[in-house]
Amino acid sequence: MGVRPHFPQKAGRRRPGREGGGRTRSERGRDPHPRPTADLPPRPAPETLTYFRRALEALKEAPETGEERELLIHNVLKELEPQAQALATDRVGSGMLQELLSCSPPDPLSRLLAALLPHLRSVACHRSGAHVLQSVLLQLPRFPGALAKEEEGDGKDGDPGTLEELVLKLAAEVREAFVLYSGDTHGSFVVRTLLQVLGGTVLESEIARPRGPQSLEGQRAPVQEWKPASFEVPGTFLSCLQELSTCFLKDISVFITDKVSSFCLQVALQVLHRKLPKACARLCDSVIKYLSTRNSAADGSPLLLFLRDQTSSRLLEQVLLVSEPSWLQTLFENHFQGQLQALASHPIANFPLQRLLDAITTPQLLSQVFEELSPALEAILAQGHTGVIIALVGACRRVGTHQAQILQLLLEVEVAVARPLGEMTVPGSLLLQHLLHFSTPGPVLRSLTSMEGAQLLALAQSPAGSHVLDAVLTSSTLTRKQRRRVLRPLKGHYVALACSRHGSRVLDAIWNEATLGNRKEIAAELGEQNQELMRDPFGHHVARNVALGSFLKRPRDWEQQQEAVAKRRKALSAILGD
Repeated sequence: MGVRPHFPQKAGRRRPGREGGGRTRSERGRDPHPRPTADLPPRPAPETLTYFRRALEALKEAPETGEERELLIHNVLKELEPQAQALATDRVGSGMLQELLSCSPPDPLSRLLAALLPHLRSVACHRSGAHVLQSVLLQLPRFPGALAKEEEGDGKDGDPGTLEELVLKLAAEVREAFVLYSGDTHGSFVVRTLLQVLGGTVLESEIARPRGPQSLEGQRAPVQEWKPASFEVPGTFLSCLQELSTCFLKDISVFITDKVSSFCLQVALQVLHRKLPKACARLCDSVIKYLSTRNSAADGSPLLLFLRDQTSSRLLEQVLLVSEPSWLQTLFENHFQGQLQALASHPIANFPLQRLLDAITTPQLLSQVFEELSPALEAILAQGHTGVIIALVGACRRVGTHQAQILQLLLEVEVAVARPLGEMTVPGSLLLQHLLHFSTPGPVLRSLTSMEGAQLLALAQSPAGSHVLDAVLTSSTLTRKQRRRVLRPLKGHYVALACSRHGSRVLDAIWNEATLGNRKEIAAELGEQNQELMRDPFGHHVARNVALGSFLKRPRDWEQQQEAVAKRRKALSAILGD
């Protein structure tokens, strides 16, 4: 596939990889960021954990919103402030804190962060404590307006200050020992989350990735779905992010060669690319300049050695993805040109090559790359590096050139685009999705229209194959008549589609694009097996989406409703088209 398996650094251990001539710590000399040697963190009192557990049970019974719930959270966290460090660094206490933080208002959040800051190093570099700090930071998108707002205090000296001040204080402490935190197995996660929050950008990987120890019921602490991809932050956050970016420049060799530290630089590039593109460009330039001055490769640029290394290749992937078109062109001509076939055949270097292909947006660069890679298409496929082929086809789709040539080459090497499709693989699905968006996807259409109903049903019911039919429905280069020709064999199989996890999603998509006449046909066929649909969880959803009950009992009303829906969709399409 186009993205190599990426295994995040597991808490408590480092990946052993020795690819690309990597050396052990002892071989490299003094560890550039030794783990802190602080005393073991305190343990929470048993009665504290019991209190906390009962408080969470009471919270579950409280109203989901309102002053009563906020007051309960406020009182619980205030009661636990003196033992904040002990709870955060305890496996059970950490999980309960994260659960409470997910619904905490700003004031208790500020107080907890203020209580943890004096113990930042011991908490951030602790397996459980790091997850608590991450959870605190990832709550900020919920209330950006409260960042600079003074919370109502009790008039005493214990007011924690604004969330903005507390986050900036945390960032200042991290900056003072930036290499240590970034290179620590657990502290690295805190640095990465801090960079995102300062940039007002929560990356998709942070939204999807579970974190934290197991809770009392054996499940991981819940990950909230409310996090937006982008949110407003004060100007002081961006200034602080700018300052942190210079920390990478001071120790660029560490952030390029160390596995854990490199992850922080990769996240920084993604955030800076969105919010501070000039700072991102400076970091990219620094990375390439450093690598270009290392050991020369016998067969070309010194960069080639690092493209084959497990750690630095991942960093170079990110550099390629955030590069501007003109800089990418120069990078190609100085370091990649003439080496693409060798990179495509390498078990590690083929991945940064895929990212280079993903980043291409200009016809000039695509032509140079295509000329060099196209003669080796069959050899690349034989080696199993289908991700390179998929990325090249994706570049042709995106830029709009060399589409007929790549399609002809694929036919010559007998890629399954011109014969009936069997069991669909993920790489095959990705390839077909790109080809269906080509300006002339004729061979792919002929392959799909040659399929019988049972074959097309199997395709729609498979996880990978269902996305091929999504592409049929969404491709701007296919006419309505061509879509109908592909999907017509599914008639008579609508009930089987509706009662399938992936097939039901395909049927929903077909329904959304169907004319009133087609909708009547679908509803009539489904209505014959209404009881079967209602017993099936996926079929029940489809029946509700189709308003099958109304169709069977009040067909005239159903038809009027569908006509009204069609008119609204047509009016909306006209507005969007303008």
